[in-house]
Amino acid sequence: MSRPYLPTLLQLRLLTGYLGERAQLGWWPTAFYESSSRLFLEPVFAKSARLAQYHGVVEAARRQHDEHLSVGSYHLFRLPEEAEQDLHHLIRAPEGNEFASCPPASKDAALVSLQQLAGGTRLDKEGPTAVGNIHDLPTDDVLRKIAGVYWSAFNNQLKSYPYLAP
Repeated sequence: MSRPYLPTLLQLRLLTGYLGERAQLGWWPTAFYESSSRLFLEPVFAKSARLAQYHGVVEAARRQHDEHLSVGSYHLFRLPEEAEQDLHHLIRAPEGNEFASCPPASKDAALVSLQQLAGGTRLDKEGPTAVGNIHDLPTDDVLRKIAGVYWSAFNNQLKSYPYLAP
């Protein structure tokens, strides 16, 4: 069950989720990664506040993306069930907590991390942006394209939604 692309996919999901929140770039109206959210979540989710933050941001981003993409297409926040389960298990594992335990120090730090994941790939396009086929998800090329679309969009105040064909 070794899937070496999963940590990169999780990091990409967490960075994009963080940057899309209202305090950063406002793509979705949530504040799960603000310090005040921990005060709200911890009494309700005593042992799983970080997991609640993650799933809250993923759901908000999923809804935003689904509004702009065709039914049946895949995107960073809506993947095949097996990949979703693998990401859930990873976020709960010690190595997943390394990513989820603290959001980036700042919006700029998150953008730098996203740029590094893009590896020089840039796709300046607004709206839905095809980046490949879902079967190509485990490849470095597709992960770089997804990161490049988001990085370009966030830097150019565009809203781009990279997707993968079924």
